[in-house]
Amino acid sequence: MLREGYHKSFREVFALMEQWDALREAARLRSVFWLQKPLEEQLDKLDFLYHCLTRAEEAERKGHLGDMYNNLHILACFFDNPEDKWVRNHFYERCFEVAKLIKFDGGKKEAEAEAHLGLLYEEEGQLLEAAGHYEAFYQLTQGRIWKDETGRFLNLLACESLLRTYRLLSDKMLENKEYKQAIKILIKASEIAKEGNDKKMEGEASYYLGLAHLAAEEYETALAVLNTYREISEDLEDDLGLGRAYKAIAKVLQSQGEMIEAIKYLKKVVEIARNNFQSLDIVRASTMLGDIYNEKGQYNKASEYFQQAFDTTVELMNASLMEETQVHYGIAKAHQMMLAMNSYIESQNLSSLDYLLSWKECRRDTDLDLAVGVSRTSTEENVSQNSEQLEKPSRLLDNHKDET
Repeated sequence: MLREGYHKSFREVFALMEQWDALREAARLRSVFWLQKPLEEQLDKLDFLYHCLTRAEEAERKGHLGDMYNNLHILACFFDNPEDKWVRNHFYERCFEVAKLIKFDGGKKEAEAEAHLGLLYEEEGQLLEAAGHYEAFYQLTQGRIWKDETGRFLNLLACESLLRTYRLLSDKMLENKEYKQAIKILIKASEIAKEGNDKKMEGEASYYLGLAHLAAEEYETALAVLNTYREISEDLEDDLGLGRAYKAIAKVLQSQGEMIEAIKYLKKVVEIARNNFQSLDIVRASTMLGDIYNEKGQYNKASEYFQQAFDTTVELMNASLMEETQVHYGIAKAHQMMLAMNSYIESQNLSSLDYLLSWKECRRDTDLDLAVGVSRTSTEENVSQNSEQLEKPSRLLDNHKDET
């Protein structure tokens, strides 16, 4: 480089080597084992740096800023891997500085550079800075038909990037119970989605906005916004989106005390999830249904849906979910037994008392027959069958633990 007169390129390579040393030292101070080889020992990377940096410097001398940007962008793409992201980020920042000087392309390269910096900050978790760059990316691409290397419109990519960042920001705000700020930023996201003329993206924005209104206990508004998402999902024939809309609407209705309507929507969720093999959705919706029926005192129905949730977790081999759904199922069965026991006690006759004493002597977690006056033989048969059903979840869970 020095022999050929590329002083800037020479300085930049050695600046990168010094940055590598600084990162290694910082890792040592944090007791992190540094595995990466020094840049000067990676000859293929040095060779690539030599060729692209000298070309970029030559283009700068000639005033060809577009060629200079292209060579720096090639370097950024070359180092786009987990090990060398710090090098990639360095060249993204160089691209951004050069792109601001380019005027002949209407701002396309500047827009691309804004997008790259937005990604850089997003990966670092600096969401406000990322949003600022994505907003600039969006503004620069409005009304343009520019496309990237894969043929996708840059304006659509800008919308997607901005919506993703806004959603991440709103999640943090909701965690901190900053509901007004979260709703404000999600309304902005919804408006951008509409301008992007992408119905799926518009539906996603409505979904998250509806959830924010639900968290803020603004139920009527939440219901209106989520119904917009439902209508969009229906128009797009998006079953998974429709199931998600039904589930969110059911949560709103449940919060309003509209249990009958909530049950209708949750049953639709279970049906859609089963048709699309979405096992986790079956578990969640079935658990919600079980909770509602349990609160209503309909313990047979509650047990039915909790068992459905448990059986699905067994198929998934998800131990934590299996334990959770088993607890729900056990509570519902206990409520069933309590009703039956009360019924026998309140009947105040010797046969009922005799049956209760016999049942107690068995010391088995079984259902009691609600029909007082049924013959003891048939009742005991029912007890035995119910015992096997209740013991089944425990056996399945124990077997799963043994296998693990």
